This record gives sequence, structure tokens and C-alpha cells, in this order.
Amino acid sequence: MPKDIDESNDEVQIKEPRPSAGGLPAIGHAMQYIIGEPGVVRGSRSLLKMNQEKGFDCPSCAWPDPAPGQRSFAEFCENGAKAVAWETTKGRVGRGFFAAHSVAELREQDHHSLEEHGRLTEPMYLAPGATHYAPISWDDAMHLVADRLKSMVNPNRAAFYTSGRASNEAAFVYQLLARRLGTNNLPDCSNMCHESSGAALNETIGVGKGTVSLDDITDHAELIVIVGQNPGTNHPRMLSALEKAKVRGARIVTANPLPEAGLVRFKNPQSVRGLVRGGTKLTDRYLAVRVNGDLAMFAGVSKALLEREDVAPNTIFDHSFIETYCDGFDEVCRAWRDLDWSVIETQSGLTREEIEDFASDVVAAKSVVVTWAMGLTQHRNAVATIREIVNFLLLRGNIGRSGAGPSPIRGHSNVQGDRTMGIWEQMPDAFIDKLRDEFGFDPPRAHGLDTVATIRAMRDGQIDVFFALGGNFVAATPDTSLSEAAMKNCALTVHVATKLNRSHLCHGSEALLLPCLSRSERDDQAGGEQFVTVEDSMSMVHESRGSLDPGSPHLRSEVAIVTGLGRALFGEDIGWGAMGSDYGLIRQHISRVVDGFEEYEERIKTPGGFMLPRGPHDSRTFDTATGKARFTVNRPDAVEVPDGHLVLQTVRSHDQFNTTVYGYDDRHRGVKGSRKVVFVNAEDLAERGLKDGDMVDLVSVWSDGERQAKGYRAVAYATPKGCAAAYFPEANVLVPLDSTAVTSNTPTSKSIIIRIEPAV
Repeated sequence: MPKDIDESNDEVQIKEPRPSAGGLPAIGHAMQYIIGEPGVVRGSRSLLKMNQEKGFDCPSCAWPDPAPGQRSFAEFCENGAKAVAWETTKGRVGRGFFAAHSVAELREQDHHSLEEHGRLTEPMYLAPGATHYAPISWDDAMHLVADRLKSMVNPNRAAFYTSGRASNEAAFVYQLLARRLGTNNLPDCSNMCHESSGAALNETIGVGKGTVSLDDITDHAELIVIVGQNPGTNHPRMLSALEKAKVRGARIVTANPLPEAGLVRFKNPQSVRGLVRGGTKLTDRYLAVRVNGDLAMFAGVSKALLEREDVAPNTIFDHSFIETYCDGFDEVCRAWRDLDWSVIETQSGLTREEIEDFASDVVAAKSVVVTWAMGLTQHRNAVATIREIVNFLLLRGNIGRSGAGPSPIRGHSNVQGDRTMGIWEQMPDAFIDKLRDEFGFDPPRAHGLDTVATIRAMRDGQIDVFFALGGNFVAATPDTSLSEAAMKNCALTVHVATKLNRSHLCHGSEALLLPCLSRSERDDQAGGEQFVTVEDSMSMVHESRGSLDPGSPHLRSEVAIVTGLGRALFGEDIGWGAMGSDYGLIRQHISRVVDGFEEYEERIKTPGGFMLPRGPHDSRTFDTATGKARFTVNRPDAVEVPDGHLVLQTVRSHDQFNTTVYGYDDRHRGVKGSRKVVFVNAEDLAERGLKDGDMVDLVSVWSDGERQAKGYRAVAYATPKGCAAAYFPEANVLVPLDSTAVTSNTPTSKSIIIRIEPAV
């Protein structure tokens, strides 16, 4: 039976966190989902196609695939298996389901229960004042959306949101649709995750994505620095790559406020070493950095390296690289010399000795990769922190050679590809010019709304139509209560989705649910069977081809839905119908509009796909304001925590992917039966007169007032004093909408100032 949102904490069980990830439990849990959702035959068939040549790309994370010939027959992880089981489920949500369940009733169910009902099977419409969704034909649905868009007084009163799951082809025609309408309002999930990475990397090395390939990690890096990241839950196949690097002799340094099981020891479920011999110890040095202490930590290690260079000139820094390829070096050195070690220690939560030991690891390595995720990007100073990582890499020439460079790891399959395809509210004029020349209309040039700005606009009654291509907007965004209320201000909300989620129940005056094919399902169009393409975290582009029968005869592909709307809006002015019938035509357009995709249709046939250009890695060319890699001064700071308060970060459990909650357990952290837990240092609990297991309320503090999350169980945990953690998306209610990162405007979901009080 579905649990309601106020699940009881009487059921929660807390055990010791696991000292390892993977092994037999990973196999058992994966098979449990496969047997329980799609069934053995359909589930096994889909798993053996996932991440294989001529198969489909995992709908979960964006971790790259090994080269053809090097892939396992089971090239998936536990969470990838859960994702496929979740979308290939036998459960169905059609007209009978909606007739039996009102929107108000469904709104009382939690994230897990809503999606557990099954796949959406046909278009559904919620009329003004109606209490239940009712069926609507595809033609009527398309014309309804087109009519509402045409009736707006200004195209900027529409917003087109995108989740990372959309293919390159779907993303390209989606941004084309928005710009043909006349708006750059293209908020996307990247605004909430790696926008900070893109801003920092574009400024300093001239490309807004990482420069590292998979073999840089597995075959060449001597030191791998993992910061603000939990691969064992968020992208578990990374653990296999780290294991390969460790066996080769690489050293791994991990910096994170929470010790994560996967980075302690990995028991590879596909190897004898993992199943019988106790697995592989991954982390050589663990740095328990405080929440938001990463900027101070990297400034500290660069200061330590500078002091060693001063003592022994020309032994630490790569001066030839710096003089040839970089600017700003003298200024940044002056800034590091001025830093006070006591400030670095206080802000980072690390001792000088710990930072010096880290510096020794760096000096001993000829090639260094730094990899990070949301633990770095969702802070007020996130962009400065990532700029400081670039400084750290530039000092020893660790950009532009094998086994070295920055590597932001994307949390959703093809979120990086969506941005490459033009899903951005501020695409440069060069892209707009090519779009104009290719399609013969003048796209808008004024920058549009990102995610946070879109919520503000909806709140203020400035958005009439909100269209979402995938995702769970109100669950993923900050300030949950405000975001839900803002969505209800729209005249029409439209969601393209595979399953029911909470955003579909926080609707405008009218609402549409448009069911789409999943990644694993066959895509037959008038032009024959189609495939799509995706880009992984490391700039490899490859095809994805579903093979399962669609879950309903009424499902349409994302491409077909977008091009169908384009046809309803504009007729065949730029060939919407032809593109919807033959995705190869879309790829031809992409090849002429998007840099790096020349001869796209031919190159995508290469086994394993092709690598996009990476100037900093391939030729040490930097498309920055000065044409060089840029050292930048980033004064260390950290979030200010008033007395009696803590800084809270949101995290995922091992039983979820983004806003999709597969269950109520987090076996890596020893939690079973609930998601309403808060991880706190035992000393912090004691100082507040609390103890492990007490029921508490969380109160976030911001300039505009307080927000509450009630009924949490306190769990004493190994996190630095003054720090806490709770699960996303439930804790998003505590994140103020206006608390965002400088420059990137990313919500500060890892820097929430809270009080913990006994539950009322």
C-alpha cells in the first residue's frame, strides 16, 4: 500500500554504516527489482542490452562506457538495474486509475508511492476546476497546447523546462521549438547541478565541461582526487574504473564531509576479487572536510605547494607550462602568500598537517585528475571553488596531458548533451547565428529565464504556459512550498513523462500529461525504426536504441511529441513532420549548427561513438578571454553559521536516483524503513540535549524567514562537527529560493543553515 507523505518513523531501523559497496547484496537487490517490476524475461532482456553496442543508454547516470570489446556482458550497476526495472514495470496508470483517484487524493502520497503505480499509458487532461484527470486524444492535446501558446501576449510568458534524460535529438528540436516561438526561457536541471562547473570552467579553460576521458582515469592518472561526490550511490560504475586504477597503482584521495561506503572499499560483483577476496580498498587518504570547506582546502594545498616551491625553486611547479599557456600566475601567488593558515584550518575543518600530507601526494604524482559532483557545485562560493581547482591543476601542468585534468561527473544521462544541443537560456550569438542560417528565422537573442528565475516568474504571475520535457520540477527545485504554489499560478502546465510524479499534481488552471517512450522501448516512426544519441560525462557521443515493445500503443517518443507540437504551432515551415519521421534529418541539422558534430550521421556509426573536441586536453588551446588558461584569485570564505546552528547538506540515499525514490532504505548508511532522518555529529546532538534516535524538527534560517521540516529522526553519524545531512528531495523544503551560487545562480542545497529542535 502507498505510504502517505507523513510516513511514520516508528518503522525506521538504524544500523552501523556499511564498510563497503557492491558484492552479493548489490546483485541481490538488483535482481529483486527485476523480478518484482518487469519480470525475469523482460527485465533480463533489457539489462543485457543496456550500455551495449546497438543497445540503449542507461536512463540513470551519465558515466561513460568502456570501449567496445572491453565491456562486460552485464555493463550495468545496481542502480542502473533499478532504473530499468522502474521504467519497464508491469504497472499501468491509465484512464481507470485516474477515474478512481482524484488529484487531491494522489497529492497525499509520497514520491515513491506515486511512481510505484506504474507507467502512464495515454494522454490525460485536467480541465479547469476538475478534480480528476481524464483521457484526451493526441491531436486534441497538441492543438490545446498550440492554442494556449498562440494566445499569449508575449512568447516570454512560456517556459520550456528540460530534464537530463532527453536525447540529443529531442533536446535539439525542443530548443528549436522554443526559439521558433520566440523565447529563450529554457530552464533545465543543469541549472540546479553543474551550472557552477560550467561557469568556472568556461572562464578559466574555455570549455564548460570536463576534459578527462575514461582511460585517463583507468589507465594513466597517478593521483585521483574525489571531492564532494558519492560514486557508490550516484554513479556506481565509477567504482569499477577506480578499482582498475587502483590495481594499476594509482593513489586516491577522497575529500567529503561524509565517509561513503563505496569509496572505502568496493566489492566488484562481477569479479572473484569482489565476491570472494574482500574487494578493493579504494581511498588511500580521507579528508573529512567540513561542509563548504572545499575552497579553503584547495587554497591551502596550493599555498603549501607554493611554500615548497619557494624553498626549492623549479622543483614543484611546471613553469614551462605556466609561462607558455597561462596568465594571472603572479597575482594568484601573492594571494596565496597572504593567506593565514589558521583561517584555512578553520574554514576547511582540516589541520595544516592534513593539507600538507595531501600536498605530498600531489608532488609525488606526475598526473592528477580532480573529479567532483554536487558537493562542490551547490554552495554560494561554488564557482570560486571550482576556479580554485583549476588553479591547483594548472600549477603542475595537469591539464592537457594523459591522466590529468578536471572531471565534473554529471548526475543524469545526457544532461551534458542537452546543453551541447542548445538547452540553455543564454546560448552565445554564434549558436543563434547558425540556427538562423540553418532554419531561416531570427531566433531571440535576449537571455531567458533559468530555473530559479522561472520559479520567481511563475510566483509573480508572469508565466502562462509551463512545459516540462521530463523531470519532476517541483521536487527537484528549492523551496518546495513556494515552487508548488508558483506552478499553480500558471494557466497551463504540460508534462512529458513516463510515470506519475508530484509535479503532475501541482498543476496550473489546466494540465496535460503526455506519456512518452522509455529509453529501453523501440521507437517506430513513419520513416522506420529510429535511434537517438546521447553525450556522457566525458564528451563521448554514442547511439541509444531501445528494443522492447512499448508499454502502451498510445505512447509517443519525445521527438515525436515536440515535432508534433511544432507542426501544430507552425505547420511545416521548417520540416517538423519530416524531422519527427526521420531523426537522421535532425542529426543533419545538428551537424551544421553545433560545433563538433560535423558529419554526425556518419561518425555516430563508429563503434562506441565519437569524442567531441576538447581543446584544453587535445592541444592545450584555451578559448578564454585572453586565449590562455587563467589563474584566478578566489579568497577563501565559508558559509557563516550562527551559534547554535548547523550547516545542512542534502544527499541521496542508495535507494533513489535524483527525485526517483525506489524505496525507503539506505543500506550503505545503515538506514532502513524511512527517509526522514538527519545525520548529525554526536557531539552536536549532545550539546543540544539530544541523543541518537530522538525525534527532531529541522528549521532553516534565511533573511526572509524560517522554513520547517518536521518529524525527523536524529542519527549520530561520522560527519564533522557543525555539519548535518538529510535526504533530497524531502529536505528541499528547507532551501530558500533566493539562496544561490554567485554567477551560476544554482540553489545552495549543500549550504543550508538550520537549527535542530526537539519534535513538537
